[in-house]
Amino acid sequence: MKIHEYQAKEIFSRYSIPVTKEIVCYSTDEVCAAAEKLGLPVVVKAQVLAGGRGKAGGVKLARTMDAAREAADQILGMDIKGYTVEKVLVAEGVKFNSEFYVGLTIDRNTKSVILMASAEGGVEIEEVAKDNPEAILKFPIDPDLGMSPFFARKIAFALFSDFSLVKQGADLFQKLYKIFLDTDASLVEINPLVVTDEGKLLALDGKMNFDDNALDRHPDIEALNEPTEDEKKELEAKDSGLTYIRLEGNIGCMVNGAGLAMASMDVIKHYGGNPANFLDIGGSSSPQKVIDAMNLLLSDKNVKVIMINIFGGITRCDDVAHGLVSALDQMKVDIPIVIRLSGTNAEEGLKIISDYNLPTVKSLSEAAQEAIRLVNQVN
Repeated sequence: MKIHEYQAKEIFSRYSIPVTKEIVCYSTDEVCAAAEKLGLPVVVKAQVLAGGRGKAGGVKLARTMDAAREAADQILGMDIKGYTVEKVLVAEGVKFNSEFYVGLTIDRNTKSVILMASAEGGVEIEEVAKDNPEAILKFPIDPDLGMSPFFARKIAFALFSDFSLVKQGADLFQKLYKIFLDTDASLVEINPLVVTDEGKLLALDGKMNFDDNALDRHPDIEALNEPTEDEKKELEAKDSGLTYIRLEGNIGCMVNGAGLAMASMDVIKHYGGNPANFLDIGGSSSPQKVIDAMNLLLSDKNVKVIMINIFGGITRCDDVAHGLVSALDQMKVDIPIVIRLSGTNAEEGLKIISDYNLPTVKSLSEAAQEAIRLVNQVN
């Protein structure tokens, strides 16, 4: 789960990490009022759950009230990577002389939290990693020792040359690590962390992501969630006992079991197709799940063909067939369907399918190739 910059910085503030004075605004008039309250210059920043706001024109410096109004008019309603800007953050303009990057995330190689730091702040860390990877310092944190004062100073000395900044940095790194653990975060990032003209460290921007599986322990954080339309579908699917993730392809997949679902997508890709989703109906025999799954697939306008791949174990093929027939009786389906049933009660299931005049295939490879052929016919 992601949250907005202003929400991340509110959490930073609770842990005494210095941040800019700022006000969240939803209209041009509110932006002007905020600029007057904070004092010029101000920075007007789009608040969307996507990176690259600056490149998209979603971050503007305003030195006058007219410029603040113009920035608000331009940014509010703007589309940034599919997100419509509905609110902006008006922050005080700060003079600074250097920018740094600091971030905490999970490193699967070291099986620990890792702190990454760079003197090349102010740009996306992915760009630094691509163009100048040696500029990124990486410090795996021993889970038993944590962010000790000694270790925090070691990181700070590697990043700063001024002892005052080393002292501030060590304190900030310890607080960031505590935030990371306390909130079950998967990412805590300050980019840029700036040194002001007064020689103080200041978080000019903030980003936080959280482990979805731990949100039940943090209802205050879960309340900040603003799911996209796709994420809403995923949550609805979860409530129906389904596991669903939307992708960018055009072959809708309905499969039982996560491993088989991954294999089905791999085979589709192997033969040159593009799966539209990951959809696991699970191991129980419930015709209603099939109905819910069909509704999910048909709600995606990019889906041109549906491929159903069931290997019956606990899931009975005849139950899947009954659910599919019930779904087709209840809804209008005007796209081709390819069905492969194998395993428990496969013969019974295939008979139900054949009585309904639906096409079936014998193998996963055949199903994938047929689905791709039908997609090409539609296109």
